[in-house]
Amino acid sequence: MNFKLLFALFFVGLIASAQDTYLQCGEILDVKSGKLQSEKTIVVSGNKIKSILDGYVSGTTDDNVVDLKSKTVLPGFIDMHVHIESESSPSRYLERFTKNEADVALQSTVYAKRTLMAGFTTVRDLGGSGVNIALRNAINKGTVVGPRIFTAGKSIATTGGHADPTNGVRDDLMGDPGPKDGVVNSPDDGRKAVRQRYKDGADVIKITATGGVLSVAKNGQNPQFTFDEIKAIVETANDYGMLTAAHAHGDEGMQRAVKAGIKTIEHGTMMSDETMDLMIEKNTYMVPTISAGQEAARLAKIPGYLPPVVAKKALEIGPLLNATFARAYKKGVPIAFGTDSGVSPHGDNGKEFGYMHAAGMPIIETLRSATITNARLLGMENELGQLKEGYVADIVAVDDNPLDNVNTLEEVSFVMKEGVVYKQ
Repeated sequence: MNFKLLFALFFVGLIASAQDTYLQCGEILDVKSGKLQSEKTIVVSGNKIKSILDGYVSGTTDDNVVDLKSKTVLPGFIDMHVHIESESSPSRYLERFTKNEADVALQSTVYAKRTLMAGFTTVRDLGGSGVNIALRNAINKGTVVGPRIFTAGKSIATTGGHADPTNGVRDDLMGDPGPKDGVVNSPDDGRKAVRQRYKDGADVIKITATGGVLSVAKNGQNPQFTFDEIKAIVETANDYGMLTAAHAHGDEGMQRAVKAGIKTIEHGTMMSDETMDLMIEKNTYMVPTISAGQEAARLAKIPGYLPPVVAKKALEIGPLLNATFARAYKKGVPIAFGTDSGVSPHGDNGKEFGYMHAAGMPIIETLRSATITNARLLGMENELGQLKEGYVADIVAVDDNPLDNVNTLEEVSFVMKEGVVYKQ
């Protein structure tokens, strides 16, 4: 008996019987052209888009058919700024001392699933305890349900700066954290911190170029890195092929980051016209995170929700993001979609579309920022961000035409990631 022939015939039979999925779409929004295409069928084979056909096609009796005839179908959304390990709460600052790493890990799985169910099939996590790396791996293995994660691991700060993990703790617990813990004070420290992030398994590098709102520290906007420190970090990250991001509220810290080669500026609250011109010149992207500004200002008005030093900064800085984003967009600063979810609730990521539109950005451009633009920044422009043959089958659907009703993007009714239906 020819066992090789029998095995080959068996293998061919398995391929022939493999099911494809036929998504019968009432309308597909081509985010690149901004045009709607009516009565189409997306054929998904494995984790890729096999073809897009005219009309409603059903395939064979072995294939799966999904009825999306009343929906508008889009590529899965990409959020370039989340913190998947945590979420704002009155006990958040105490939980640093009461939660074990296992507690953080288990809670992060809830936030991950909530994010995916909101239609965000890819996110960039810009800083946590390192659990975010394990979460990414678990999602990639199929152990946990969640979006595709590109993570910074632990973000990089200076001593006492935003993201120094020992801010606000008593003296005997404070210690002197260094590059391994994401705290640097020299160019050499910066290089070592990047290499440590790479060793830990991070995908991207995030620094806190200025003070921040939610850290237990007085100043929310002062520059906290020297130019040489940022330059060393960027050069080392580039050597390792890692995208760079800088949290920045104050303008001086922002300018140092842009001049040193940072690719994305997160928040950009007090961005001057000079900095905007510099970002246009260097093709540096603003990730506005209006959702976080709105939420921080709201929480600051609830008595006792935030520590007084934090609440004061939230009321001063949070409300400024809308106007700064409006100016930056009008001037031509490159824009990437990001929410800072974790400050705002996970799963509410879609509200950012409405905030950006209300500040003057056409809806189709908000959608491009969350698909084509972010895919390109992540180096995935030939795999993610569009509904095209050969692209990864990250597909979402909403009930209305989002070009007429931006709020429909907050209520995603269908989610497919890598060819698997997670919400229908």
